[in-house]
Amino acid sequence: MDYGKTLNLLQTEFPMRGNLPQAEPKMQQHWDEIDIYAKVQASRSGKPKFILHDGPPYANGDIHIGHAMNKVIKDIIVRFKTMQGYDAPYVPGWDTHGLPIEQAIANGGKVERKKMSVAEFREYCKDYALQWVEKQKSQFQRLGVRGDWKNPYITLEPKYEAQQIRVFGEMVNKGYIYKGLKPVYWSPSSESALAEAEIEYKDKTSTSIYVAFQVKDGKGKLPEDASIVIWTTTPWTLPANLGISVHPEFDYALVQVDGKKYVLAHGLLEAASKEIGWKDVEVLSLIKGSELEHVLCQHPFYDRTSLVMVGEHVTLDAGTGCVHTAPGHGEDDFIVGQRYDLGVLCPVDDRGHFTAEAPGFEGMFYEKGGKLVTEMLQESGHLLHMTTIQHQYPHDWRTKKPVIYRATEQWFASVDKFRQDMLDEIKRLKWTPSWGETRLHNMIADRGDWCISRQRVWGVPIPIFYCRSCNEPIVNQDTIEHVAQIFEQEGSNAWFQKDEEELLPEGTTCPKCGHDHFRKETDIMDVWFDSGSSHMGVLEAREDLQWPADLYLEGSDQYRGWFNSSLITGVAVRGQAPYKGILSHGFTLDGEGRKMSKSLGNTVDPNKVSDKLGADILRLWVSSVDYQSDVRISDKILTQITEVYRKIRNTLRFLLGNLYDYDPSTDRVRAADMNELDRFALIQLNRMNDRVIKAYDDLEFHVVYQSIHHFCAVELSSFYLDIIKDRLYASAPNDPGRKAAQTVLYDALTVITKLIAPILPHTADEMWRYIPATSLDSVQLSEMPATDSSLFNEGLERKWAQFISLRDDVLRALEEARKEKIIGNSLGAALHLYPDTETAELLQAFDQLDQLFIVSAVEVHQPGESVPAEAKQSKGLAVLVKVAEGEKCERCWIVTPEVGQDPEHPTLCNRCAHVIKRKVNAEA
Repeated sequence: MDYGKTLNLLQTEFPMRGNLPQAEPKMQQHWDEIDIYAKVQASRSGKPKFILHDGPPYANGDIHIGHAMNKVIKDIIVRFKTMQGYDAPYVPGWDTHGLPIEQAIANGGKVERKKMSVAEFREYCKDYALQWVEKQKSQFQRLGVRGDWKNPYITLEPKYEAQQIRVFGEMVNKGYIYKGLKPVYWSPSSESALAEAEIEYKDKTSTSIYVAFQVKDGKGKLPEDASIVIWTTTPWTLPANLGISVHPEFDYALVQVDGKKYVLAHGLLEAASKEIGWKDVEVLSLIKGSELEHVLCQHPFYDRTSLVMVGEHVTLDAGTGCVHTAPGHGEDDFIVGQRYDLGVLCPVDDRGHFTAEAPGFEGMFYEKGGKLVTEMLQESGHLLHMTTIQHQYPHDWRTKKPVIYRATEQWFASVDKFRQDMLDEIKRLKWTPSWGETRLHNMIADRGDWCISRQRVWGVPIPIFYCRSCNEPIVNQDTIEHVAQIFEQEGSNAWFQKDEEELLPEGTTCPKCGHDHFRKETDIMDVWFDSGSSHMGVLEAREDLQWPADLYLEGSDQYRGWFNSSLITGVAVRGQAPYKGILSHGFTLDGEGRKMSKSLGNTVDPNKVSDKLGADILRLWVSSVDYQSDVRISDKILTQITEVYRKIRNTLRFLLGNLYDYDPSTDRVRAADMNELDRFALIQLNRMNDRVIKAYDDLEFHVVYQSIHHFCAVELSSFYLDIIKDRLYASAPNDPGRKAAQTVLYDALTVITKLIAPILPHTADEMWRYIPATSLDSVQLSEMPATDSSLFNEGLERKWAQFISLRDDVLRALEEARKEKIIGNSLGAALHLYPDTETAELLQAFDQLDQLFIVSAVEVHQPGESVPAEAKQSKGLAVLVKVAEGEKCERCWIVTPEVGQDPEHPTLCNRCAHVIKRKVNAEA
């Protein structure tokens, strides 16, 4: 065989081993030198836009495998859309404010927080965040993510902060922002209010107690020697108790146990009696909850009463149906307390310590106070039962410590005023997966008003002033725009560096009392307001983008985070969602399906994977999984992915290596002039192309992965390429059949290279350099291949599908003969086929069966002939494998009696002798 040029190209130009860890950085350097992002954008100028808006990762720490999966999915989509003909700019972003950065600076030991001003401390925070922006940027770029890395958006940038202020201002103008005293999630560990998006639920062991509140004034409904029994898992809130809630429609039982009288819901009497340990319980009477309204009970350890109220929030799920009510520590408690004008008592400070409003507990951390509460109740005889329960309890998602409900004055966005508008928007969006619609709908339908203020310093200030005379809040269009313009020029640190007079428009006076001296709000905005404003700060602010985005794509946790806050600000400010569609992905787990953690030692570092295996391997893994669910990754899985990559690469390498003497401008053969095998291969190629383009459109990258891998490994390597090797290597260079096969290879090479480009950009661009007659600098500047449906022929496809099934039976017989050492390789075999009538008709439709089966001779016997006992039986066919008669041609390896018939070439068959003679004559 004449392998010279082929082997040279395969071994030196496009090596079998990709050597990705070394090759990829060089490729990325080349992309930087030619500014591939700008080239791609220029090539798509004027095309329809597709905008995937990047949800900003937090600038604190190296990227993890979840970051990598997220960014690669985005990159695959953007690259595909660009090659599909869209103008698809990608502007990466970073979230840079918030508590973790404050803590990192304060705990780093390099600064003395108490000795510097707020503005100075914020500068340290800014520098810290920007350092991580740069580190993460290089890590994302190492993954091959293409984007406008020279001009990302960063939430601490002055122009971004100015837009955020304007978003806040528009919500103020529409009456959506108010200040109120309400219970909110409060993190003692962070010393700040938290939004629902900043809460995660974890198991916690809590003390569960049943407490008797003695009736002081039964209003003629209850005897005053009875006690109402409450149940709570937060004993520390009892110092704040102001009432007891019952359901108006429930029946409540007055019972007698061991000579004492108690009141609790009749529907919970059996369960509560069992829990408390009551025996011989006598029901004295039943009374509706509505009749208990306004009964007064004595607080168990303070000299004050607890009012009995009715409320629909009371359930029979657990406890006693009599709910301990502390308006300062619960949302339902607050609402019912407002209705009865109870007032709000919250005797716990920012750090979670009791204040003087809780005599006997002052200065104690609330959990320690809870223990003292149970001791006091035990001593006084009010504690009926105490145990512990394990339940899901809210925790601060940053510090991982428990949070409490605490009534404080905070700034809120009144979600209720435009809730229905948001629910209507959710219905018209495109959801991937479909259950995302229900998830976000339920979250918006059930969420309370958004607490947007935080008691921190590293963030965007809430741009509100207060009159020093009457304490009236000052915020209007003029003050908002004045602050926004200052921030646009100087950044939000100006709020902490300038006096109120400089931050307010000249001549500002209090609209209520006319005073002209003011003080600034000290709270900052929730960081979810920062990122939730990105559609205004980025999409509307940049000429190359547009509002709304076509797609927001993040992890499934963002239904309560970025998807949520962006919807709120978008509908509040523009009356519309800032996105047309939502795509969410699952979380990354280890190979056994466990959550990754450093303590388990099961984390996968994407930076190390890129350095060891290459970013294209990691990207191929991303494409292989159904990312809409949780996905697994491990060294073993990556090893399997590497084998798939090697198969795809080697297939491309084979295709390229056999095109060294092919010029598509002169050598191309029309499909109409090809034999059936070549036409069938083109049909399979176009069918695969059709499936892959649809899968890309449907965002089903695992289907892309499976389709390309199957085509390379099965339809090409195990079938078509196997059969045509003889034609490629042994036929004359300009033989029409050989050029037809090369035409198929060329089309397959260009199609596959383009199809893998969004997933394997480094490999695709490396291959692109060597494909004959490519004029573009990069495959990234090309377009996705169009499917040639004119080639489709269902009859031909059915015919060849039947043959392939039959061929599989023949190949199994050949493999058994090889194992039995009847033959060496398949070219040493002569096949005797004994078909039934139907199979015989199929075989008669094919020429050159010896080439299709890759053997030296085939004899098809007539149906009904006697089948030798040693033949291998299958449905409709028996196969007998014999040793081929003749000698082996040293050039094509076919065994035939023709070898040596040409005296000039005694070791060649007639075909090979003829080819060699023509070549010699041509060179002469």
